[in-house]
Formats: sequence, structure tokens, C-alpha cells
Amino acid sequence: MVSCQVNYIVKLLYEKSSGNKKILSYKDLLVWQKAIELVMEIYELTKYFPKEETYGLVSQIKRAAVSIPANIAEGRSRRTRKDFIQFLRIAYASGAELETHLEIAKRLK
Repeated sequence: MVSCQVNYIVKLLYEKSSGNKKILSYKDLLVWQKAIELVMEIYELTKYFPKEETYGLVSQIKRAAVSIPANIAEGRSRRTRKDFIQFLRIAYASGAELETHLEIAKRLK
């Protein structure tokens, strides 16, 4: 099921990101751009976490968030569709990890 979703996402990435222009870089991918925006929002949000969480939950949240655009970029840079799909799967999993950390933070509040 996840494999079908990822393949569909890859197809959409190429269709939606490119429009009429050729994708020359991972930076041209809308999903990478949105993931970078997410990282900025996460860094802003975690400023308000308790100081005692700096090396615990805050660190985990930041690493999971940063992993998303980093894996998209690395996968796109590999230049094969198979590698790109694998790195998108990793980015997708990092999104689930981030979501879990945020849920924990919400419940601890």
C-alpha cells in the first residue's frame, strides 16, 4: 500500500513541481520547498518548549523534521527513480516520526 502511495507521489512531484519548466534540482520540487518551510516552523515552535527538553524531545523533533527535506534532496540527487522512491519512503517515515513526537509533546503539555 505504501509503495503505491509513494509511486503516486513521485508521479505528482514531477507533474506539479515542473509545470512548464524542467526540474533541474531538488530545490525545484514543491515538496522539498514545503518541507523546508516545515523545518522553519518546527524550529520556531520548539523555542517555546521547556529547557529540560532541549536534549530530549526537542532534539528528536528537530532531527525528524530536518530529515524530511534532507532525504528528498538526497534521493533526487541520486538520479535514479528507484533511489528517489526509496529516499521518499524514508522522508515519509520521518514525517510519521515527527508526527509522533509532536503528539507526545502535546500530551505532555
